[in-house]
Amino acid sequence: MDLPSLLFFIFLDILAVNCQEKPQERIVGGYAPVPYSIKNMVSIQTILRQHICGGSLINKYWVITAAHCNIGVQKMMVVAGDYSLTIYEGTEQEILPQLLVPHPDYDSDTDNNDIMLIKLRAPVYLNNYVSVALLPRQDASIAEGRLCRVSGWGYTSATGGQIPSTLRTVKLPIVSTEKCNSSESFNGKITENMLCAGFSAGGKDACQGDSGGPLVCEGRVYGLVSWGTGCAEPQFPGVYTAVSKFRRWIDNTIFSYYSRCKNN
Repeated sequence: MDLPSLLFFIFLDILAVNCQEKPQERIVGGYAPVPYSIKNMVSIQTILRQHICGGSLINKYWVITAAHCNIGVQKMMVVAGDYSLTIYEGTEQEILPQLLVPHPDYDSDTDNNDIMLIKLRAPVYLNNYVSVALLPRQDASIAEGRLCRVSGWGYTSATGGQIPSTLRTVKLPIVSTEKCNSSESFNGKITENMLCAGFSAGGKDACQGDSGGPLVCEGRVYGLVSWGTGCAEPQFPGVYTAVSKFRRWIDNTIFSYYSRCKNN
């Protein structure tokens, strides 16, 4: 395939990721954190270096993100140690993925099981700018009203506009599944594998481009930005993949990979 054709198909893939009605990746009402203070955050990009999703390093070889961020292993690049997407800072580490493992039961219609593991071709070098995230134990719960922090390079306005140049973050309270599933909100669409966070009045939320990024509660990644209705809408909090429902799957997937490698 010639270069113009390759670029055209990559462009179509980018549009497909960014223009789906569901899930809506949604940071609105947030602020720029201290540079390099969120060290486990990675930017998932196309090979043309266009940011599409966030993710978290869970060890030197593996990243956790949302399954709907899957654009194909040949078209993806992972960048760790970044803060500004528009400036080369000398802290970035660019690594190509070796393997994408979306959850086998991921449903793109309902957004259930929206989680994916990325195996990197080479290890990330852990330093003052890059570290790994902690995960909750299997089925651990987080209390309603607990303030958590979501971070990303997504849009800062519900109406879109420009991707922010630097990482953004915002603190949001956990919303009970009962309230999130009420007729005034998502009306039964929230499964046991999802987590809601946001303010009843709206105004603060994740937004397009934040998908797959971490919702950190009590120092652990309890959620991954998954979907929602618009960005920062009243009565419609952000919906996150509940990572604690998948801790066993995460551990088993990584263990199985290394077991296969050892036996080959």
